[in-house]
Amino acid sequence: MKNILIIGLGRFGRHAAMKLTELGHQVMATDIREDRVEDILSYVTNALIGDSTDHDFLESLGIEDFDVCIVAIGDNFQSSLETTSLLKELGAKFVVSRAARSVHEKFLLRNGADRVVYPERQLAEWTAIRYSSDNILDYIEVEGDYSIFEVVIPEKWLGKRVDDIGVRKNYGVSILAIKKNGQLDLNVAAETVLRDDSTLLVLGGDKDIHKCFHT
Repeated sequence: MKNILIIGLGRFGRHAAMKLTELGHQVMATDIREDRVEDILSYVTNALIGDSTDHDFLESLGIEDFDVCIVAIGDNFQSSLETTSLLKELGAKFVVSRAARSVHEKFLLRNGADRVVYPERQLAEWTAIRYSSDNILDYIEVEGDYSIFEVVIPEKWLGKRVDDIGVRKNYGVSILAIKKNGQLDLNVAAETVLRDDSTLLVLGGDKDIHKCFHT
């Protein structure tokens, strides 16, 4: 369980706060707008109305006590930038800041953000990859050009053992798990036989995966 601060309770911040609470974390949420704070009160550990660009207000929250600080402000980049900078000044351990435009990312990183998320771009990329191929069922970017894909098992692989296919040797792609009826089987061995009632979770470079599965 982590102690997490979320600043900014628009759609992104609100959904993040609710999910983090659902996952069992302690969540403090804050926004300058009273209506947003009232709407989230029943979903988080605590919520306060306040201006995150105010040094004294942020300091009163005890920033050093939070494992993660999420700056979810999306409608005012100047406030997001100032808040990110102040959090680091006050000793924040780890700051994740939201970018509303691609140009914002480099400024947020320069001003103290440890990570920058760009929900609109990330969702757009996921949608483009997911729905441009019949073979891709899900997609998670891991780091750089590496991703985890859930893919349909190619017809020519059905009934064969993992070792016979040589997917890692030939393409540099690793099979992480087999998914069947919504359940993951992580015990994938060389002798595991691939069936048509399952899908694969694979890890590899994006180009290697696209080449391997002809996406």
